Amino acid sequence: MDIPGDLSIPEDLAVGERIKVLRESRGMSRTVLAGLCGRGSDWLKKIESGQRDLDSHTLLMRLAAALQLSDLSLITGGAPEIAQPVPLGRLTHPGMPAIWSAVMNRVIAPQQQPVSVVALQARIDQAWQLWHTSGHQRTEVSALLPSLIREADGAARALEGEDRRAAHVALSDVYRLTGQATAYVAPAELAWVVADRALSAAQMADHPAAIAAAAWNMGNILRETAYPEEALRVVTEAADLIRPHLSTAPDDWRGIYGALQLHAAVTSARDGRDGDAWRYWDAGDQVAKSLPISYVHPSTVFGRANVDFHQVSVEVDLKHSRQALNVADDLDPDVMPSLERRARLWVEVARGHMQRGDRTAALHVMQKAREISIETLAYTPSARTVASDLWRQAPRSMRAETAQLAEAVGVSTAG
Repeated sequence: MDIPGDLSIPEDLAVGERIKVLRESRGMSRTVLAGLCGRGSDWLKKIESGQRDLDSHTLLMRLAAALQLSDLSLITGGAPEIAQPVPLGRLTHPGMPAIWSAVMNRVIAPQQQPVSVVALQARIDQAWQLWHTSGHQRTEVSALLPSLIREADGAARALEGEDRRAAHVALSDVYRLTGQATAYVAPAELAWVVADRALSAAQMADHPAAIAAAAWNMGNILRETAYPEEALRVVTEAADLIRPHLSTAPDDWRGIYGALQLHAAVTSARDGRDGDAWRYWDAGDQVAKSLPISYVHPSTVFGRANVDFHQVSVEVDLKHSRQALNVADDLDPDVMPSLERRARLWVEVARGHMQRGDRTAALHVMQKAREISIETLAYTPSARTVASDLWRQAPRSMRAETAQLAEAVGVSTAG
C-alpha cells in the first residue's frame, strides 16, 4: 500500500515530518506506530519534531512496514521516479535453517560419547579466525555452526567440575559467534535466544572475561534493535565486573574490557552524545596503549588498529565527516587482520563522503570494501544504505557503476 491518492508530501519535508504526515494519513497515534516499532511514543515524538535523527536502517524498515509502504523513499525523500522497495521480510541466508534447527531443537538427554573440551574450544577458535579472515565469512562459518552448537551444548551438560566450566565458556563462545554470523538475517526470536544463551553460559562458568564478552554481544543486539540505553547499561555493567581483575589479568581480559569501551563509544555517538562518546573512546585508547602494539583480541579484534577504526566510526556517527576523513587518511587498513572489520572501515569512510556529498569518493571506497568482503556489504545495513543512496543520487555518468554495486549487495534497482 502506498500513500492515499489525495495526499501530497512536499519535497522539502524532513524525514521526521514525512513520518508524521504519513502516520496521520493512516489515522495512527504516535503510541500505536511507536509500539509497532518496539519503541515508546516519546521516541517517535522526537523523531517527528527533528530533535532526534533516525539513522537506524532497521527502524526505517520497521516504520515503512508499519505504515504499509512499499517504497522507502516516501520516508527518506529523493527523486520520485527512483523507488526504494521495502522488502517483505528480513535478509535471508541459506545457512539459517540449519542454524535455527541447532539452536531451537535442543537435545534434552546428556551426551554419551566422550568429549574433549580442549579440542572443542580449538575448533571454535578456528571458526572465529575464519570469521575474520574469509571474505565470505557468513557462508563459511554458518556451515560450521550447527555441529559446533550441538557439541558445545552437549559438552556443557555431560562434563563435570572444571571441564564443565570450560565447556560453558566454549558454549558461550559458539553462541557469540552465532550472533555475529546471523546478525541482520536471524529472526528476532533467534537473535535474542542466542544472545541470552551466550550470557547464561558464561555466567554458569563464573568466568568474568566470558561474561564480559557475552555482554558485548548482547550490547550489539540491543543497539541494533534500537535500545541504546539498555545496550549502554549492559556493556558498562560488564566493564565494572571485569575492571577489578585488570591489574593481574591476561591480555585477552584487558582486550574485552577495551572492546566494551569502544562499544559504549559508538552507542553514545549514535545517540548524539559527543562527550560520552569520546570519554569511552579515550578509555579504550588507554587500554590499547597498555597492550603490546601487535595485540589483537581473537573475537572482537580489539587492538590498536580497531581503536583507530572506531575513531572514524565515532566521528561519522557524530556527523563530523571532515574529522572522520582526516583520521581515515592517516590509517593503514591492512594492519587490521580482520577482513570483515577492514571492509566495515571502508563503509564508514563511504558514509563520511556521503555526508559531504562526495558520491564519487564514496563509490570508490565502497568498491574497495566490496573487493575485501562482499558478504560484509551484503549483510550490513549501513553498507546497503550507502549502496542504495549512491544509486538513487548518482549522476548519469555514475549510474551504471552504482547500479552494479547496488545489485551486488542485494539492493533492488527495479522501478
